[in-house]
Amino acid sequence: MRPIGKATLASLVLVTLGLLGGCASPLPSLEGRAASSALSDTSGTRLGRALAAEVAAHPGMSGIHSLGNPRDAFAARAVLAAAADRSLDVQYYIWHGDPVGYLLFEALWQAAERGVRVRLLLDDNNTAGLDPTLAALDAHPNIELRLYNPFLQRGARWLGYATDFSRLNRRMHNKSFTADNQVTVVGGRNIGDEYFGVGDGMVFADLDVVAVGPAVAEVSKQFDLYWNSASAYPASALLDAPGPQAAAELQARFASARADPQALVYLEAVRSTGLVRDLLARTLAFEWARAQLVHDDPAKTLDTARRIDVLLFPDLVRAIGRPQRSLDLVSPYFVPGEEGTAALAALAGRGVTVRILTNSLAASDVSAVHAGYAKRREALLRAGVQLYELKPTAGQALPDSRTGMGSSSSSGLHAKTFAVDGERIFVGSFNFDPRSALLNTEMGLVIESPALARMLAQGFDAQVPLLAYEVRLAPDGRGLQWVERSAAGEKVFDTEPDTSAMRRLGVGVMSVLPIEWLL
Repeated sequence: MRPIGKATLASLVLVTLGLLGGCASPLPSLEGRAASSALSDTSGTRLGRALAAEVAAHPGMSGIHSLGNPRDAFAARAVLAAAADRSLDVQYYIWHGDPVGYLLFEALWQAAERGVRVRLLLDDNNTAGLDPTLAALDAHPNIELRLYNPFLQRGARWLGYATDFSRLNRRMHNKSFTADNQVTVVGGRNIGDEYFGVGDGMVFADLDVVAVGPAVAEVSKQFDLYWNSASAYPASALLDAPGPQAAAELQARFASARADPQALVYLEAVRSTGLVRDLLARTLAFEWARAQLVHDDPAKTLDTARRIDVLLFPDLVRAIGRPQRSLDLVSPYFVPGEEGTAALAALAGRGVTVRILTNSLAASDVSAVHAGYAKRREALLRAGVQLYELKPTAGQALPDSRTGMGSSSSSGLHAKTFAVDGERIFVGSFNFDPRSALLNTEMGLVIESPALARMLAQGFDAQVPLLAYEVRLAPDGRGLQWVERSAAGEKVFDTEPDTSAMRRLGVGVMSVLPIEWLL
């Protein structure tokens, strides 16, 4: 899901910008907030003991296991929570109050019941309606919850945007789940049904990686930086104190989530995944490679001067290197802007093969973002960049992407990854757009692994042409065409497939509005 959210973005553009003269209320004082850091001596934990020999056998390398399958991605988090002996450090932009959200809330609660220290850092943009749950979690003696860049208006949050837009427009988009400072999950998934293939609604194609070895310490250091930052507020300073029945009510919510018919089938499917068996048997296969964490400084959230020293993007470019032969880029919210378009065109002009996969308009959950991309398509194509747009039915063509609980009504791309020269790959939260570059905080791993980079290239070679429309210039040079490939051959569309004239008109209108900096 897009930072800010599709409905909110439209209202911000058309309404909120006219209300910026309002006066923001002061945030609570951080005086008395206790600093804490990741536990370092965890070699004696179950995870530490299980990994010690392999980590020692690959000095300086991190073990990477990719999580494309949504069931495996859920299982990895659930198993890590169950296996943790001493600590869980968990950081997310979105955590929904749906079955998946409560199943993983319960996993944290159960760990805390065993004496595990749980630190949960949530961006406050998407916590509406969860305050009683969050307060009950925070009241547990072994759980500490902090809200990042919080809203003082807990109900009508649009009032917060109206009076404090410049601050609240910047969000923490980082995502990590770290157990005992020994194993971490980093990538594009938030916590919610649509990110793990639960239910019949929108399902996102996404990507995370499990990492062990030196990369884990880097992720933990990043977590500490955000946890102790000036934008991380103790939940107790913002939420009403939980009532005497809060813990019992939360337990009832947990039971309700477990009893949900879709959750029951999903949990059974998760128990049958190979990942669970391999984790428990200590036989999970890792790709051992040098991996570097890149992340924004949380000072970016409060920095209106846009100082380059707090931004991820320059570090990302240095870490992954400038493409010499190829660039394969997957970004659900691809808004290259004028400068990005020129840079990609220059790469293609130097003979670099540039292939980009993003959402089609029919698969996009944010029309405004698609408008920011659509106005750059022709320039990119004329420069020789190859463009692919995911079909809304792509998930139905991937048999391992569902959980057996019904066919997906629609699919959308949410993975954020790109590979350079078939040698290095990035997996994380960063979208190729102005919001990720300049407004939100982001993180991800740059992995020096030809094997993983080749997997992405092979996906473009084999799967992408079948799961996505290829966008090309019309033969007469006027306008665009969308090519759909299947076993039956090619089908060519002269307008964006599976969309209404009204939606296309709306995108056209938004493409001329001065909102690209928001996207």
